[in-house]
Amino acid sequence: MPRPRKCRKVCRFPQTALFLPADPSEAKPLIRLSVDEYETIRLIDQEGLSQEECSEWMQIARTTAQQIYANARKKLADMLVDGRPLCIGGGDYMLCDGQDGSCGACHRQTFHLMYVKPKGEMIMRIAVTYENGEIFQHFGHTEQFKIYDVQEGKIVSSEVVGTGGSGHGALAGVLHTLHADTLICGGIGHGAQAALAAENIRLYGGVTGNADEAVEALLAGKLLYNPDVHCDHHGEGHHHDSACKSHGCGRHLCGEDC
Repeated sequence: MPRPRKCRKVCRFPQTALFLPADPSEAKPLIRLSVDEYETIRLIDQEGLSQEECSEWMQIARTTAQQIYANARKKLADMLVDGRPLCIGGGDYMLCDGQDGSCGACHRQTFHLMYVKPKGEMIMRIAVTYENGEIFQHFGHTEQFKIYDVQEGKIVSSEVVGTGGSGHGALAGVLHTLHADTLICGGIGHGAQAALAAENIRLYGGVTGNADEAVEALLAGKLLYNPDVHCDHHGEGHHHDSACKSHGCGRHLCGEDC
């Protein structure tokens, strides 16, 4: 029986997940760089760590780190030399929980310290994709969440929080770090829904209108939402369902959905 692959510790998600050549006229095969491969590039080439230090940081064997790093460098070379598009996503990794004192540059640690729930209090934390008071309709592109703390069925505080450039499935990690229990949003794809489910975040999708009113409606048991919400991409000029159609989002070469 083969040994299970050990997840690699990753400090942060990439801020940019898709890179395209300046001249897109010639279609070329997409290169997929996994998140753990990206992390070796960040740690070794940007942070200046040795391969041994990188392996210790990612909690993997040195030979494993070497192989991941070699694969990542080869993919970057193919992208630069051949002018191919590159998408970052997937891989065998676990996101840093932000509680490691050595992880000083980790944005997740900052979130963890800022948004930890008060001990001994039953707090429900609701996140809403947010833009100018309204529920933003494209989950994967939301730049802000409005976070509501609820106690005994009443909103006790609220705050608008930036997503730090994260997108798609990475936003589930942001919500986990914010200790959110529940998400209200508009359009959302199947991949992002799976990521939310993995973080045990309850989803109310397909919701439109004012964010504050939506939260009040949820607490009153009157929120109208779509339990089968989805947001499919069908190439240029594609059609979205009613929860996402107004945003004209372009095709995602990496296969991610809303």
